[in-house]
Amino acid sequence: MMRPEEHPRGGTEALRREIEALGPWFHNMNLDGVWTAPGHFLGDYPAVKWRGFADAIPADLTGRSVLDIGCNGGFYAIEMKRRGAARVLGLDSDERYLAQARFAAHVTGQDIAFVQGSVYDVGSLGERFDIVLFMGVLYHLRHPLLALDLIRETVAGDLLVFQSMQRGASTVAPVAEDYDFFATAPFAEPGYPKLHFIEHRYSGDPTNWWVPNRACTEAMLRASGFAIVGHPEEEVYLCRCAEKPEPGAVYPAPPRAQEMPA
Repeated sequence: MMRPEEHPRGGTEALRREIEALGPWFHNMNLDGVWTAPGHFLGDYPAVKWRGFADAIPADLTGRSVLDIGCNGGFYAIEMKRRGAARVLGLDSDERYLAQARFAAHVTGQDIAFVQGSVYDVGSLGERFDIVLFMGVLYHLRHPLLALDLIRETVAGDLLVFQSMQRGASTVAPVAEDYDFFATAPFAEPGYPKLHFIEHRYSGDPTNWWVPNRACTEAMLRASGFAIVGHPEEEVYLCRCAEKPEPGAVYPAPPRAQEMPA
């Protein structure tokens, strides 16, 4: 990491101006003594979240490949590279966030690739990754189960690190394999899997679409072909690829060669 006086554009004040020009930031990071979002409503975020599950991620990622879906300002991608990952790719649909991430990686001296795209584009990457990070994205999606299916089918090679905002009951009710058509009582149980739909906005954000309760988070992961192997933090799950239940969800198939445009 560069010290402020080593910053190539003229020191701390120049660094501060560049950070402000790239703002507003959602990832509050300390870049050579300058915070990117000092007034963040969640404080030291996402570092405060990271501290809750950092010990659950291998400390040595030498030789591993990592895909950070919805990388935002690059906090988690940088942490993966600091642990020695051979290849880290950050993916985000927002070019402003990608500019922030590239800048943060440069200032911290980390060699990370960043590309523009959404989770629905992961199939076009054409490779599987040892670790896939899918942090704070699910509730921003109109089609959350499709996203999990695509991750499982196209890019997840071993470990999925998943995090989502959760609302509703934190309990998990036992769920039967099947119910009679007239059995309506289970749906009223607080711990039954529920995905809360937000028609307008939540916390002032119109991109908040679906918020699961804990039971729903865990059920969706299993339904998409992931086995939950760890739950180190309230909203964070460590998952391994497992056999996908059938029938699976329908998702867009890649075009056949003869259908590709000339």
